[in-house]
This record gives sequence, structure tokens and C-alpha cells, in this order.
Amino acid sequence: MTKVRAERLAAEIEGDFVVFLIGMRINKPWKVRAGLPVFRAMGKMLKELQADPESGFLGVTNGFPVIVQYWRSFEQLERYARSRDHLHWPAWVEFNKRVNTSRGDVGIWHETYQVRAGEFEAIYSGMPPFGLGEAGALVPATGKRESARGRLRRAEEPAEQAAD
Repeated sequence: MTKVRAERLAAEIEGDFVVFLIGMRINKPWKVRAGLPVFRAMGKMLKELQADPESGFLGVTNGFPVIVQYWRSFEQLERYARSRDHLHWPAWVEFNKRVNTSRGDVGIWHETYQVRAGEFEAIYSGMPPFGLGEAGALVPATGKRESARGRLRRAEEPAEQAAD
């Protein structure tokens, strides 16, 4: 089990990055077996990515029905997704063949967000390394990092408004 960090920590990561959310939904519970190949393939893909530091894959937070992935760039994410030499493309082709006549039985989805450097914030307290804090680095949430505004590297906190 990963060690819980009792202190208040913020996530830091250099440069721009991509957050990729992907999930699956079993729409017909009696068809749950139709989703098993997708579920198994995802685990294999994540192992493949974790073993390849050149892929641009930064980390993952596993969950069901949503998996959160962190990537260095959209181009690297897309390169992996379209590569005939990696596990994703054949799994995607196989999934589409399987659901050709029963697309409503098992649903899959994804969302991709490009994040510019400094335009994110994350805080963790009493947590093991998690999410962006695991994909990037955890640092003490002190000084400018004490507030969400400071972690977002926005302008200084607004001054107290003078009474009229």
C-alpha cells in the first residue's frame, strides 16, 4: 500500500500537459461480458505505456468507470492511439467489430483537455501520491501554493477592498 503523506501538498508539473479521461459503461447489465475484452485490453495498454518512458505518458489514476491519464502532449497521445505497433489500435479495431450490431450494449467515451503551464491547481492532504501529484511532483503547499489562486499562478490575491 502506498504511504499516506500527512502534510498539505500541491502538484507541480513542468510545461504544458494533457489530461485524458476515458471510461466505459455497461448499458445492458445482462451483456456485461461484452465489456470484458475492453476492460482487459485497457490494463495491458497501461502496462505497455508505463514501460515506455519515451511515449509521453506521464501517469494514470485508475478507477471505474473513469480512468484519468496524464500525457506530455496531445501529439504523443494521438501517436500512441493510432500506432499499428502498439496495443491500442488492434484493440480499438476489435472492439468496433464486436459491437458493430450491438453498439448500445457497451459504451465507451473519452475527453481530452490540453492544459497550459501554470493553468491548473491541485491540493492533497492526508493522501498518498495521487492524480497529477503522482504524474508530476508533490511539493509543500506553502507560500504562494497555499491558495488555489496562488497554485494557478494567477495575479496576487486580491487586496482587502477599502471601505468607501
